[in-house]
Order: sequence, then structure tokens, then C-alpha cells
Amino acid sequence: MNVRLAIPKIPFRLILDPVPTVEEFEELCAANSGVDLERTSAGEIVVHAPAGSGHSAQNAFITYQLVNWWENHGRGMVCDSSLGVVFPDTSSRSPDAAYITGEQAQTIAEEDSDRFLRFIPAFIIELRSQSDSLVKAKEKMERWIAAGAQLAWLVDPYSRSVFIYEAGKTPRVESGNAVVGTGPVDGFVLDLSKVWLLSRNQGKRPLR
Repeated sequence: MNVRLAIPKIPFRLILDPVPTVEEFEELCAANSGVDLERTSAGEIVVHAPAGSGHSAQNAFITYQLVNWWENHGRGMVCDSSLGVVFPDTSSRSPDAAYITGEQAQTIAEEDSDRFLRFIPAFIIELRSQSDSLVKAKEKMERWIAAGAQLAWLVDPYSRSVFIYEAGKTPRVESGNAVVGTGPVDGFVLDLSKVWLLSRNQGKRPLR
């Protein structure tokens, strides 16, 4: 007899009893390093699928460019998608790439360098994947800004555009093969031509 398992659609949420604290969630992530986990403010664990090769390559190229820009001045820190960030509401999320200013970096104690950040990086980049609803992706960007990010970019390879969020300003959209940084990443230019080229799913319809 064939038995078909009811496999939940990713991303899905787990409710643990008792609800894990932020510190317990960090331990859970450390013990399951191959799984992409986030935590809601209610303590639910959100499980995401690993990235596909196309998305991973795009994200690597974006982070590579941010590191190259950082090396010109060496202030602050650049982090990749493995970074965990604790929000003021105790939820935990991971950006695809982030820049922490020099002033922010100075507040990280040496003993806390292996823990999740307890503040929001000044600059955030999120790369939309096929499984990301555009509405949900935009909501996530708004949460980054509301929590304290100065600048946040949502790179959408399906429309070949970048949704730009800045603290205190109305979001705007830029199209083309490059986007220029302001504020905390003044002088950073993100070349998107290879990011668009690396997209292998442009013919597939992403979530709305």
C-alpha cells in the first residue's frame, strides 16, 4: 500500500510549546545550520526552502559587489544572508545582504559577535525569489524601515526593477542595469546587468 505524506508547503510555520525565547531560537538555528529559519513576534518558527542555484548565484553577486564597495573604505561590516537580526518586537529575520555602519559595529561587544544582531543594520538588500509574493516582499521591506533601517532595496529580477525604501520617504521604483546608493551606502553602485542575466526563472510566473 502506498502512503502519501501530507508535506506542508514551504514556507510554513511551526508552533512550539513552550514558545522559545530569542536565545533559545538562536540555539535552534545553530543546531540546524542547514535550515533557513525565522521567528515571528508571536514566537512561531517560519521554515523557508533552501535557495535554488539561480537565486543563490544572484545573491552572491550582489553581496560580492557590496563587499567590494566596503573594501574601499573598510568601515563597518558587510553581512550575507546567514545574518540573524532580532527586531524590537523580538521577531528574528535574515536579510539577503546588509551593511552595518562603523558606528553600529562599535556597539557590538566581542562576546556578542557570534550572536544575532540586536539592532537593525543601516542598509538592507532583499532579493525576490519565485516563491516570494511581491505584496509580502514589500511588507517585509516596510518592516525593515519601521524597525530602524535607513535604506532598504528590494531587487526584483522578474520585473527587472528595484523597489527603494528610505526612512521618512515614499518608496519608489527604479529600472535599469544599475542603482546608486545614498545615505549609509553613499557611492555604492549595484550593477544589476549580471543579476538579470543570472535569472533562470524569468519565464516562470512568480507569486503575485
